[in-house]
Amino acid sequence: MNALVPVSRPVRTPIRIRHDVRIRLAQVVRVEILSPRMRRIVLGGGDLADFSTAAPDDHVKLFFTAPGQDKPTLPTMGPDGPALPEGAARPTARDYTPRRFDAASATLTIEFVLHGHGPAASWARSAVPGQWLGIAGPRGSQLVPEDYDTYLLAGDETALPAIARRLEEMQPGARTIALIEIENGDEERHLPTAANASVQWLHRDGRPAGTSDQLERALRSVQLPDGDTHAWLAGELDTIRRLRTHLIEDRTIPRTDIKAAGYWRLGVAGAHGKIE
Repeated sequence: MNALVPVSRPVRTPIRIRHDVRIRLAQVVRVEILSPRMRRIVLGGGDLADFSTAAPDDHVKLFFTAPGQDKPTLPTMGPDGPALPEGAARPTARDYTPRRFDAASATLTIEFVLHGHGPAASWARSAVPGQWLGIAGPRGSQLVPEDYDTYLLAGDETALPAIARRLEEMQPGARTIALIEIENGDEERHLPTAANASVQWLHRDGRPAGTSDQLERALRSVQLPDGDTHAWLAGELDTIRRLRTHLIEDRTIPRTDIKAAGYWRLGVAGAHGKIE
């Protein structure tokens, strides 16, 4: 009897890039309505001249103005990290994905989901050219190797800016499966890519974000081709944790080939974090 020989998988190591953390002030240049629940806001200003973002899921921290302020109160970088001016109130801050940076015009594009009435969504709803915003980061970038057989991207609308950027930056012909949960058909849009990509839009159709099982059911039913798969998952924290567990336990995808992040958590303001 021949003994079973374990399948050998190549070890792939992401490329990690560290950035010098700067805290910048930027102004709204342009506001675009992408869909009823998504705003694209283009930021500009001299502070962005040497901005750098290398990976589609980089994140920056945005600092918002308090009522009555023209510009947000920003920390400064010291030997012990960021510090606020003495006596200053801590500004409201949220993490967002740099959707695009145009070095020629020194403009940074951020896309905002208008869900709920939190500080970021409220600011984005009423943003007009000339308004100020603070930006810190990104601290670093992690580049996924380009020699996987298949790339799986799954998330809700909060992950859509990162998924859209990832698709734009994929190698031509790269086999990619994207599963995106959104409110309804009005939120669908064209996602340019040179990849060999299949994009599936999953509509909640009235169910509140974070309470639908659309994404989980779609992932469980998807047919992954033979070969090695890299999975990128982001969205509501508890949902993404379940997706990651399914890929590890039922699909036997190695943990090292999965990157998962909770961009928000149902019922918890400002929650986010890497899932391991």
